[in-house]
Amino acid sequence: MEFKIKTGELATLKTPCLVLGVFEKSKLTGVAEDIDAKSGNRIADILKKGDMDGEVGKTLMLYDLPEISADRVLLLGLGKKKGFDRTAFRKALAALFPQLQQSRARDAVLALPDPLPTDTYTSVRDVVLTAEDKAYRYTRTKDDKQPLKTPLKRLTLWVPKKQEIAPAELAARHGSAMASGISLAKELGNLPGNICTPSYLADTARDLANRFKELQVEVLEEEQMASLGMGALLSVSRGSRQPAKLICMHYRGGKSGDKPIVLVGKGLTFDAGGISLKPAAEMDEMKYDMCGGASVFGAMQAACELELPINLIGVVPSSENLPDGDANKPGDIVTSMSGQTIEILNTDAEGRLILCDALTYCERFEPGIVIDLATLTGACVVALGKHAAGLFTQDDKLAAEILTAGETAGDRAWRMPLWDDYQSQLDSNFADMANVGSRDGGAITAACFLSRFTKKYRWAHLDIAGITWLTGKEKGGTGRPVALLTQLLLDRA
Repeated sequence: MEFKIKTGELATLKTPCLVLGVFEKSKLTGVAEDIDAKSGNRIADILKKGDMDGEVGKTLMLYDLPEISADRVLLLGLGKKKGFDRTAFRKALAALFPQLQQSRARDAVLALPDPLPTDTYTSVRDVVLTAEDKAYRYTRTKDDKQPLKTPLKRLTLWVPKKQEIAPAELAARHGSAMASGISLAKELGNLPGNICTPSYLADTARDLANRFKELQVEVLEEEQMASLGMGALLSVSRGSRQPAKLICMHYRGGKSGDKPIVLVGKGLTFDAGGISLKPAAEMDEMKYDMCGGASVFGAMQAACELELPINLIGVVPSSENLPDGDANKPGDIVTSMSGQTIEILNTDAEGRLILCDALTYCERFEPGIVIDLATLTGACVVALGKHAAGLFTQDDKLAAEILTAGETAGDRAWRMPLWDDYQSQLDSNFADMANVGSRDGGAITAACFLSRFTKKYRWAHLDIAGITWLTGKEKGGTGRPVALLTQLLLDRA
């Protein structure tokens, strides 16, 4: 979708559809009052009939308003004026764009409400992200039974003052790149496991490198990983006919001496649990077990599109986890790249096995920070639900940086404890550690496990099991936490 920023006389602006805000009790926004006055109070007269009272997300389409050049005027409910905040605005926008897509208007003008719930930059970026989110449609493996006859192609955002044009244009640029990365992460997550294999992810990385000259890609095959001693990662792939891949994407936008930011994403393209087989119900959703890797791809693409002046490395260890005669068995002991041995008590705790070797591999990059993200534990979903990612780190400064980026992007995380008290739950009689602890604090002990492989750099772990896809009727990838990661990169840049 194309986004434009305009200011000037709104009543004379020719457009197929002009969107104006209405608060509860039919109170018009400041800009809507101006349009109403120019139309001879036609909007106020219509609202008096009771068809709309300004409830959040409710819409009313008007035609042929006198003295107004727009073909249509779409009134958008914003809720209570006194409590109008970013959450209400985003909720209203989420209802707006499906309505616009059905209106047969290829172009539309959205007059930003007055007052805005936040600053101009944040509000415009929220508009762009929501518009692109609602425009996304998965069609790779199915016919689009209800294709949009006249999809919205261009959205103009109207701002009241000239000095707001620059921050609005910057927001549109940032939001478009962020949305592009989110769409890529959604698409990768939504693809079935028989298409989106580790080899497919490797090819996706190569495609990105062909698009962006600043990006270079290296893919380690199983033989190379074996020579490096990645016994934990390779133990997971033994049960699959799909060869594992360690995908490394290098974006060099900063100075040669700048330490890189490293993002490590779990790329488990399908997880049946291995010998510790998962229940059949909803196992199809385990194609989303690679959403950590998908989010790394999305963030890398956004950084490339924005040409950020940073050095960034994306690392995606990728495999399948299936039951097989050569698969991991409970009680097996494997040796990680770090030399530490791991007793596998549960083969369904495989994400940490592929991540630990990838985290050890990251030492060679001499990183400034490393952030891993993974759909790691159902325990984190129990703890935080579907709203926030779980953040684990012993680095207070890095934690604050990530949490702030999440709040700014509207893609939040919540810090969880990572105390040494939990480490003893990983004790094993037969290896340096077990791959699972007891049931209590499962998300924390998983993070404790990973922490044992990150002693040589600043590190944080994001457990994203609750936020990366929706279930039920709206089943599909969300593209989270690409927005958080991209905001972090913008802040660093």
